[in-house]
Amino acid sequence: MMRRLDDLGDEELIAIYEVADRKVPHLRANFVSSLDGAVEIDGQSKALSSDSDSRVFSVIRRLADVVLVGAGTIRDEGYNPLKLSAKARTWRTAAGLAENPTLAIVSSRLELSPVNPVFQSAVRPIVVTHAASPPDRREALAEVAEVLVLGEAAVDLPAVVQEFAGRGLTQVLSEGGPHLLGALTEADLVDELCLALAPLLAGPGAGRITAGAPTTLTKRMKLESTLTASDDYLFFRYLREA
Repeated sequence: MMRRLDDLGDEELIAIYEVADRKVPHLRANFVSSLDGAVEIDGQSKALSSDSDSRVFSVIRRLADVVLVGAGTIRDEGYNPLKLSAKARTWRTAAGLAENPTLAIVSSRLELSPVNPVFQSAVRPIVVTHAASPPDRREALAEVAEVLVLGEAAVDLPAVVQEFAGRGLTQVLSEGGPHLLGALTEADLVDELCLALAPLLAGPGAGRITAGAPTTLTKRMKLESTLTASDDYLFFRYLREA
């Protein structure tokens, strides 16, 4: 059944996106796309967003233990430090969660500046890389973040999810970019996709919400919920099919 976002209070919206059991590791990806499949306009996904999208985005973030982001998205989107609103922090504390989720950045080449504002997040960020990444960059980033080395020549994403779960960080939210979603899909780690559909035609040129090497892998997802907003945005929640 399609419900109207504008008619829902915060608790009702949270209930739509809550998982059945937070103890079970769960990886959720969240993206916005144009009607014709573009993941960005002029190189940024922010141009596809709206007030309704921001509201749903905030609720989804509120439920996460870890926000997982590719380094390219940090660079290209001008990513802000991860700090939730006072209202969201109060809700999380009452729910027995940490005040803020942890930001985890996946990077192979470690082309991140230690002075990037993102490292001023409320919780010390985690940078996830592999053993073949530049040691000098690992050392520099270790001043502003915890650096995890998982994998030999590429980041071992299953090991990343397992590491988070071992720390009690079971609810992982991937916010991009497309290459990270492609890698997570290839590794069969995506349990859920939340897709906002913007009422825009972006035209040719932009990429899709997923990118990477071609693969024959296809995963069937089950539609869990649909929301419509007064600004004509649609919000779909898909879960992994059993």
